[in-house]
This record gives sequence, C-alpha cells and structure tokens, in this order.
Amino acid sequence: MINRLIIALLSILVIISCGKSSSSKDNEVVRVGFYTDAHYQIWNPLASKLSNEGIIIELVSFADTRMPNQALNNGDIDLNAFQHHAYFEDEVSNNGYDIVPIADTFITVMNIYSQKISNVSEVKNGDKVAIPNDPSNEGRALKVLEAAGLIKVRPEAGDSPSLFDVIENPLNLDILPVEIGSVPTYLPEVSCAVINSHVAIDFGLNPGTDYIFKDDPTIYNGNSFVNLIAARREDKDNPVFQKIIKAYKSDMMKEIYANNFKGSFIATW
Repeated sequence: MINRLIIALLSILVIISCGKSSSSKDNEVVRVGFYTDAHYQIWNPLASKLSNEGIIIELVSFADTRMPNQALNNGDIDLNAFQHHAYFEDEVSNNGYDIVPIADTFITVMNIYSQKISNVSEVKNGDKVAIPNDPSNEGRALKVLEAAGLIKVRPEAGDSPSLFDVIENPLNLDILPVEIGSVPTYLPEVSCAVINSHVAIDFGLNPGTDYIFKDDPTIYNGNSFVNLIAARREDKDNPVFQKIIKAYKSDMMKEIYANNFKGSFIATW
C-alpha cells in the first residue's frame, strides 16, 4: 500500500511539473483517480496526448476500491476510471454518492480455458467444469457457458444468474464453483474452466491466445460488467471531460489494450 501511494504522489508531481513547464493560463487540470497500477499504462499515454490540447491529467492511485468513488463525490478528484457498472451502482446505492457514468471503456474478459480439449464442442456428457464461486463471478461464468452453447439459464435472471437458474444442461455437466483464485488449479482434473483474466495471467495463461472460448461484450444483456469513467453529476456535461472521452475512445487505446494487457481488455465503444 505504501509503495502504491508513493508511486501515485511521484506521478502527480511529475505531471504537475510537466504542466508548469509548458502550461498557460488556458490549461485545464483534471485529476483522475483509479485503483490498480495497471491504469498508469492506460492513462499516461493519454495524458501525453491531451497535454497537447491544453489538458493536464493528474493521476491519483488509491489504496482500495472504496476510496476513488468517495474522493470523486467529495471533490478531491474530477474523474475516476476503475470499476464496472455493477460495482458502481452498488456503491452509489449504498453510499448515496451523487456521481454518474459519463463513458464506457472496456470489458475485462472471462474466457473458457482447458488443458484437455481445444474447442468447447469437444466437451462430453458428464464432464466437470470449474467456475468461480462468488456470486458476481459465478453468475458471469454461467453466462459465458451459456454463450458457448453448453447450458441455458433462466432469462429473467439477467447477467447474474445462479446455479439454480440453469434450466438446460444437455450434457449433464458437473459445474464446480470454487474460490476464484484457485480455478486454474483445477484445469488438470476438469474438462474446462471459466477464469477471470487477471487470475489467468497470474497462472501463466494468455487471455488473448490460450482460450478455447472467448468472452465478448455481446454475451450480456446489459452493461453490468462494462468498465466506465465517472464524474460528479454536476460535471457530467463538462466540455473538457468530453474532450478526454473523445481522446480515450481511439485506436491508440485499442492498441494499448492489445499490447499491454494480453487481450484482457476489449473496447466497448
């Protein structure tokens, strides 16, 4: 935690210093908050691009996922970019924050992997399939299995069904919910597994190449798992923020997703 805070402070100082050396009275300073250090790889190139348009981006890294929304609501930062809609809506509902999404960015893929087969069409009757066991990721994993044609879930369950919502299982699959971080360790004993991308990467899998079925934004009925940029409600139409969004939604960003994150991120614009 201390290292992350130090990195955040150094990044802010560097950006402020750069802004002072070339800034004019017309420059706009926008403080953007996030959680994981991976976002530096997204926002540093964007900050360089926007500096040519008189917009100085200050990057602020927080120690946990609760802090960026609180800081945004309190006015300590101007934007944040670290969460998907489901998490955002829960935060707003529980804390009464007056903040809103102003742009969608990417979805973090949740692919199907296997050490035994090369295509989901090879899954056999009675095979075992491992999925994460926490409610949000379990529901999403079931949607991925449905998209792969292996099961069917109750439509009214939306994007977060439970095992009780499985209404068709033609191959009589034995679906095993296990702790999210341990899902890859089950690969030697199951036919396949649905694995979150950060867990897959930690296990040595490449989400861009090693899957037997690839996650896709069109799998889901809504935007629950789509990441977003948020602002205070009063600032949602800020023209400077609109310029940032326009710069973000670019081929440059798609290249960063592809080159820096091993296919984990898929643009949703």
